[in-house]
Amino acid sequence: MQLIDTHCHLYNKEFTRDIEEVIQRAEREGVEKFYLPAVDSESHEALLTLEKQYPGRCIGMMGLHPTSVKADYVSELKLVEDWLQRRAWVAVGEIGLDFYWDRTFEKEQYEAFHRQIEWALHHKIPIVIHSRNSMPESIGVVKEHQKGGLTGIFHCFTGSYESACQIIDLGLYLGIGGVLTYKNSGMAEALKEIPLENMVLETDAPYLSPVPFRGKRNESSYLKYVTAKLAEVKGVSMEEVARITTENAQKIFGI
Repeated sequence: MQLIDTHCHLYNKEFTRDIEEVIQRAEREGVEKFYLPAVDSESHEALLTLEKQYPGRCIGMMGLHPTSVKADYVSELKLVEDWLQRRAWVAVGEIGLDFYWDRTFEKEQYEAFHRQIEWALHHKIPIVIHSRNSMPESIGVVKEHQKGGLTGIFHCFTGSYESACQIIDLGLYLGIGGVLTYKNSGMAEALKEIPLENMVLETDAPYLSPVPFRGKRNESSYLKYVTAKLAEVKGVSMEEVARITTENAQKIFGI
């Protein structure tokens, strides 16, 4: 099986001690590429270092995460813009709206989201969207910008069948991770009628570990548990899930 982890934070401090083993375990399970979303300026150095350490395997994105949109968001956005102009990136991410933790900077989150989508369109690269407690609002923002040229992924999709259909109609993909394996998530039902051609796989490591590792550090080798659950939901083999979702990731990131 050839798998792609389309969203993982392997540059986080949780992996400092054993990143080589983490990468090796993942590769033994067929994971060949690891896409690394940026969060804010504090993550840039670690992300770039990991890219250099594993060229062609660990691949960075550039963006400002909505929970990092604070009073200094204008200077943070300027750094993102500068990086996007300085070198080629595979995506602008992760960007979006997060109304779970704090809505103090809600207006600023919208502004940052809109601006970063415009940069993605300018550079002709996809977006990777974080939409916690903000699915309808995030879909609405994408709708405003979709004139046929916008592509990307709704990372950590946990919405309804109706939300999935709206995202697909907008030409974006669903990022499916460990939440699918959670008993009461409702994800299996939501995805049952959604074609695999509209999905990619992700871990969001070190977060959102799948069953049987829920509550522990997530890592890219655990992508096989998401693959297995999705195969069960769709009534196909793991190999079929791996093949289609890998092809989808390759289309999105232009491999």
